[in-house]
Amino acid sequence: MKPAPFRYHRARDTEGATRLLAELGDDAKVIAGGQSLVAMMNFRLARPAHLVDIGGLRELAGIRRDGDGTLHIGALTTHHAVETAPLDTLGPGYEVIREAMGWIGHLPIRTRGTAGGSIAHADSTAEWCLLAVVLGAELVATGPRGQRRIPAGEFFLGYYTNALDPDELLVEIVFPRPAPHAALTEFAERRGDFAIVAAAVDLDLHGPAVRGGRVALGGVASMPVRVPEAEAVLAGGGTFAECAAAAAAAVEPPGDANSSTQYRKQLIRTLVERACEEAASR
Repeated sequence: MKPAPFRYHRARDTEGATRLLAELGDDAKVIAGGQSLVAMMNFRLARPAHLVDIGGLRELAGIRRDGDGTLHIGALTTHHAVETAPLDTLGPGYEVIREAMGWIGHLPIRTRGTAGGSIAHADSTAEWCLLAVVLGAELVATGPRGQRRIPAGEFFLGYYTNALDPDELLVEIVFPRPAPHAALTEFAERRGDFAIVAAAVDLDLHGPAVRGGRVALGGVASMPVRVPEAEAVLAGGGTFAECAAAAAAAVEPPGDANSSTQYRKQLIRTLVERACEEAASR
């Protein structure tokens, strides 16, 4: 299929992009790698009247670390750039981010798709969205009123819906601290397909003892969600199997053509336990 008619605008800088968005209003969509938006436009699931292309804004790409370990990833950084970044670029404690890139589609998608585009698209099964939630990332947005930071827990509002204003642009993802004992895993019918369920954990370890941690799920609701019931099990000294069972009991995932609610619950149990084991073994 072909997309509905639209007007194309190419931004020359970040200020120009936000100015265009302010002028065009709700009828405009931002495009960078286009790996999600173009497909939706071709199926007429999205019909923007205007596309604002920010793909050439190289100032929005790149990876850097602060002295305190905070990691900054530019919105236009591709999945493949993160996947292949030198070890000292991401820094110790961020292995989970590099490894998660391998779950994203196929290589052609990873070479074009961007971190910011994936997060702004707000797909509940997307690896970047799940990483942002489980690692407590902040999303940096800029617009005519200046710059603001939005906690990941407040950024995702529902199916393909985020907290950006129509005239704002996502410019950076900030991970505030290393997560040396974190892991992400998922299940799809075929490698590269959208995950039916994805699970991520960030354990707080003291030697071999688990003192707590974060547990987040994708594909079980309209947005990626943390599961405090499963986190309470970890904080209380429960086993990984008990944590996984609590996660499955705490959510009521939808049934659809891909799987039933009960099947998704079983996947949650398997994937959360597996992610905990992987995280603890680091």
